[in-house]
Amino acid sequence: MKTTESLWRVSVITTPEAEDAVAELLGATLHQPVSTWFNLETGVSTVTAYLPQKLMTLGAPASRRRISSAPVRRRHSQEQVRREILEGLSRIKQCGLKIGSGKVTIAKVRREDWAESWKRHFKPIEIGNALLIKPSWSKKRPRKNQAVVILDPGLSFGTGQHPTTAFCLRELVRGGEIKTCRSFLDMGTGSGILAIAAAKLGYSPVHAFDFDPEAVRVARANARANGVHKKLRIVRRDVTKLPIHPVRQYDLICANLISTLLIAGRRRIVAQLHRGGTLVLAGILRSEFSQMQKIFEELGLKLAARKVENEWCSGLFCFAEENIWKNLNDKHCDWSYNQERKQSAAADKEGCGAAKLRNMIT
Repeated sequence: MKTTESLWRVSVITTPEAEDAVAELLGATLHQPVSTWFNLETGVSTVTAYLPQKLMTLGAPASRRRISSAPVRRRHSQEQVRREILEGLSRIKQCGLKIGSGKVTIAKVRREDWAESWKRHFKPIEIGNALLIKPSWSKKRPRKNQAVVILDPGLSFGTGQHPTTAFCLRELVRGGEIKTCRSFLDMGTGSGILAIAAAKLGYSPVHAFDFDPEAVRVARANARANGVHKKLRIVRRDVTKLPIHPVRQYDLICANLISTLLIAGRRRIVAQLHRGGTLVLAGILRSEFSQMQKIFEELGLKLAARKVENEWCSGLFCFAEENIWKNLNDKHCDWSYNQERKQSAAADKEGCGAAKLRNMIT
């Protein structure tokens, strides 16, 4: 029997600069999955979580007695949720981040409206002529010889919409233009989008990992849905515990991780890279990129390309004495990205790193 239970939608209007911190806040407050949506026209980010109707009350939350050591889902009151979010936004602002309007909206929505809202926001994405990322409901047909990845939002991080994920996808396509069988490692796989795209583009072997067991489960399910589960391997692993002397090294590595993890695992990350290989670092705040570049250059790498979009910066690194991209022609080696969307003019923000933000808002 189809359920008609409504959902409570809790949304915060903020800036791209603060969206990750706000997402951490919302997830920690509501103990529910969180999604973010960036409106290209307005430059505003919306961070949203959905609560089942039974977990939200109009007044004070009813007390619930613990009868076992198993975790119990907490009930929330609208007044309590709004107060906790506003207090968290105040702490984020104290970190030096611009939170924008910080408007908090709590509204009841039908499940049907919730499902349809994804379809309005998430459209197919094309990475050149080589790759098409689309949700399952899209009827867009691929071009001739264009690889297709079908991925619905809301499962785990990574649908290709975020600037850092898009940068990684572009580098996957560029690397795939080198007509040799190349190995690929996806660090912090999330939804599995990069590993799935790599398998579709002909990379082999393709390995991926994430520390979150739920992300590993989702990524494996997405790989199976795309028919490439036998062409890649997805496991649970901690980037800070990778082997310093690995059995295998990779031609292309994408590490789409927060800065604190990149710094903590830097030597182990570089140890996985083949001497002629390329490392893509993404998920870095614009204000933190210079420090990240210096740290990885101290390990023998050099910056071959960088891309700034909104408050995010991503970079492509190779060993200083080698550059595999010389094998590509000039058209594919245009690292200036002059034809890309105009970069954000927002001022760099020095101050709280990702780890400090997480500690302050929770």
